[in-house]
Amino acid sequence: MSSIPLAAQPAPASAPPALWKIYSRILVPMMLTNVLQSAGGTLDSIYLGQMIGVDAIAAASAFFPVFFLLLALAMGLSTGATVLIGQAWGAGDRAAVRKVAGSALALAVCVGVAVCVAGGLWAPALMHALGTPPDIAPEAARYARLMLMGAPLLLVLWLATSLSRGVGDAVTPLWALALATVVALALTPAFIRGWGGLPRLGVCSAALSTLLGSAVALVWMLHRWLRKGHPLAPDAALLREVRLDPVLLRKLIGLGLPTGLQMLSMALGEIVLIGLVNRHGMAATAAYGAVTQLMGWLQMPAMSLGITATILASHAIGAGRGGRLGAIMRVGLGWNLALTGTFVAAAYVLAPFALRCFLTDPAVIALALQLLHIVAWAMLMRGASMVLSGVMRASGTVWWPTAMGVSAIFVVELPLAYLLNARLGLTGIWWAYCAAFTASLGMQAGFYAFVWRRRAVQRLI
Repeated sequence: MSSIPLAAQPAPASAPPALWKIYSRILVPMMLTNVLQSAGGTLDSIYLGQMIGVDAIAAASAFFPVFFLLLALAMGLSTGATVLIGQAWGAGDRAAVRKVAGSALALAVCVGVAVCVAGGLWAPALMHALGTPPDIAPEAARYARLMLMGAPLLLVLWLATSLSRGVGDAVTPLWALALATVVALALTPAFIRGWGGLPRLGVCSAALSTLLGSAVALVWMLHRWLRKGHPLAPDAALLREVRLDPVLLRKLIGLGLPTGLQMLSMALGEIVLIGLVNRHGMAATAAYGAVTQLMGWLQMPAMSLGITATILASHAIGAGRGGRLGAIMRVGLGWNLALTGTFVAAAYVLAPFALRCFLTDPAVIALALQLLHIVAWAMLMRGASMVLSGVMRASGTVWWPTAMGVSAIFVVELPLAYLLNARLGLTGIWWAYCAAFTASLGMQAGFYAFVWRRRAVQRLI
């Protein structure tokens, strides 16, 4: 390991133009991937809403906080693996790349099996604890059980795409997840209607089609890696490293645990908030699901920019070019204004039409539109915050960004949600989201400017 104070490293006066292009090589394929996945999720909701009804959307939406828990596990694993594999790749150390990939995959399988067993046993109890309305609780529990039992597959696929991006290949994940989306979209209506003798699965149609599509994508990606001689190809050299290496395991957990805890805190916050939403009835739950679908689109550039910033910063640190971190941060913030800003503007224009695609009740559509208008602009705050934290995490600074993110939820968002829900009703919950995103950005920016920039850049592998 080596460390050089940032203040002692030459920093470019302005970001080199090439850095915008380097960003685009990872960011654009990742964005296209996320667009395809969000389109798939939105179309699944359209299938459920139009082919079954609002209660099907509500049942699937009730699972969202639980899905967020699963995503928290995946993000924790992916963050640690991305930082380590990015630094190894930046240093040109292929042996270290394989060691990181092997340990990360072994950990993903272990965690996935644990989630699978727990989900199979306790999915109904979990949905009951979330306060799921009784008229949709049975379907929501079946949907949750199926998704949780598929956790090993989902975690390995998500991790594999992150590892691929960590070595600079964002194109293979794009094609793999595009394949998953196409397969899922073809199968969902087939399972809903029972085409070709298939079983009619109701709301579970979307869950099963997602798992089958993920399986096809993972097999295709591994085959492509082998055929192309990819650094992550599952050949004998990599398979020998698929084990829980104690040293790497400590580093993976040390880097990933804070991110996982932050995502977990977001999931717990969502669980609390959906409990508040559910008190307003099924229409509010359906509107929550609709807004969640559109917010997924708005979060795409923010999350993609944060991940891209981490990858590029990790490459720079591994290559001993810590002086480039400031430029990586500035270009990321510029991309956020341009890209996230475009998505937010489009949301305000297109939301009235988009909501009608998967909601049929005019009252629910009006409610969802009102809630989206309150919160959409705050995605700019979230995107900037994720760029800042992404650069800092690449250097191993993970606990402070996590502490600030968690504080934004438990000190700002949840207390305000209860207070404003009591005073303003359902809309107060969405104003609490805005306050949390803004508070998180303020804390991250302050820490970056006054603390992190004075610290040393450290290679971790």
